[in-house]
Amino acid sequence: MQTNLASILHQADLLSLVEQQQVVDQVQSEGASVPSVLLQLGIIGSAELARQLEQLFALPLVDVHQYDYAECCKSLNLRDLVLRHKVLPLYNTDTSIFIGLSDPTRIDVLDEFRFATGKNIEPLLLDHKQLEAAIRRVYGSDIKGAGSNKTQRSVSDADLMELVDLTDTELADDATDLTSDNAPVTRYINQVLLDALRKSASDIHFEPYEESYRIRFRCDGILHLHASPPANLSRRLSTRLKVMSRLNIAERRQPQDGRIKLKLSENVAVDLRVSTLPTLWGEKVVLRILDSSSANLDIDILGYTEPQKAAYLSALQRPQGMILMTGPTGSGKTVSLYTGLKILNTEERNISTAEDPVEINLPGINQVQIRPTVGLGFAEALRSFLRQDPDVVMVGEIRDLETGSIAVKAAQTGHLVLSTLHTNSAAETITRLTNMGIENFNLASSLSLIIAQRLARRLCGHCKQPDDPDRFIRDTLAIPDNATIFKASPTGCDECNKGYLGRVGIYEVMPFSRELAEALMAGANTLELEGIACRQSMKTLQQSGIEKLCEGITSLKELQRVLHFS
Repeated sequence: MQTNLASILHQADLLSLVEQQQVVDQVQSEGASVPSVLLQLGIIGSAELARQLEQLFALPLVDVHQYDYAECCKSLNLRDLVLRHKVLPLYNTDTSIFIGLSDPTRIDVLDEFRFATGKNIEPLLLDHKQLEAAIRRVYGSDIKGAGSNKTQRSVSDADLMELVDLTDTELADDATDLTSDNAPVTRYINQVLLDALRKSASDIHFEPYEESYRIRFRCDGILHLHASPPANLSRRLSTRLKVMSRLNIAERRQPQDGRIKLKLSENVAVDLRVSTLPTLWGEKVVLRILDSSSANLDIDILGYTEPQKAAYLSALQRPQGMILMTGPTGSGKTVSLYTGLKILNTEERNISTAEDPVEINLPGINQVQIRPTVGLGFAEALRSFLRQDPDVVMVGEIRDLETGSIAVKAAQTGHLVLSTLHTNSAAETITRLTNMGIENFNLASSLSLIIAQRLARRLCGHCKQPDDPDRFIRDTLAIPDNATIFKASPTGCDECNKGYLGRVGIYEVMPFSRELAEALMAGANTLELEGIACRQSMKTLQQSGIEKLCEGITSLKELQRVLHFS
């Protein structure tokens, strides 16, 4: 039983009877391990627990960093056993595998590994925090509701190699029998999707080349190689993904778009947006993960400064006007918009959104999926909204004059309109709209707020290191002399991804004042509009980024990557 350790610790006078019962109850109700419950309740520290267990069980206590456990896990391919039992293969020999664990009473776990590998299993004791961090580093975090997949056997590259090459019939352009794909490919793709979710990836890239194939995850805005399956499986992998997203598997000459709903349990599902692209050596497939449950719509943690947050909240409370979010793809515009919608989402307001696609499901908001193939575009949806007695309207993106004109008119006629554009700065947004053909006087009377933003990776608080840029850089970027700045650790630690952990927004918030409206009417250009906004206390993206740098939130190298300043 998993509660044996609690009983042993009580007999050793390390737990009181009340504490023992408390631990047992929580283990049985949550299905957690005894060490994790002990740490969660604050009864004993992780290092102290490891030392006590070393004495009680006479097991060698080792440091996980002494071993190349990631390579060992990859070679053994025991992913499901590791994730189910929270133990870690540290290294293996021809006859034995050394397993790190934090609960020495789990003899049943060792038996399962012995049965799965046919080798002797040698247990080693690990600090529980070290163990959890190492598992997270190799396989990612746990996924809520993914337990239904735990009995499925993992698929390794060796398993995939056993599949025969595609036959001439399968390679024919009119082939339709690939839907009956081999089970290893199906399980392999499911395994990749779950790994991407565990590692909080935003995108998955399946990329074929002449003699190789690679699968990459975009984590915290950076692509990382995840796997390199055999190149001759390119067709099988792309076909299986197209079957899952209900695309035409016989069409390989044209790009296609689809969706996959990945069901993790009875109550938990994740949507994936699928895009295929014919390349020289096969179809590249990119999956965008649309996980509503992972989106944190709390304005206090997005990275706004207090003045920026106040300006955004003030614009949201206005009964009419237009709020625009700008920035490149993947800069966090959607999360900022949804955060505003969540604040506005009350029983007194009728809120409608037109999106392509609907990325985050918000109860209480009427969300419309744009479908250009049936004639439902942003402009058509906007026209319908205005006949539905709206208070707040959100347009996923202003792409053309028609959509922009309708949005402006809606803002002028008593509605609050939120939308996005792809521009590099707040001031450039105005120029972009006028270049579309929207008149200056219409913009001057409808705009309330423009927010330009980027996403920068956060430094890991556990391993970040002091940085000391030279005097020229400090003077050029106006970094105060008394500011202590940091850089990422070159190797990172068990808590992070190469020195970074999560992302933070960098914002340029421009309230559209009367002075800006008058300048726009007078024909001011982008630089003139930006100068006026800065005199009215707006901080540019670079200035906001330097603030994050001086606060120790991000690094100079990361700001250079995101903002490209000289």
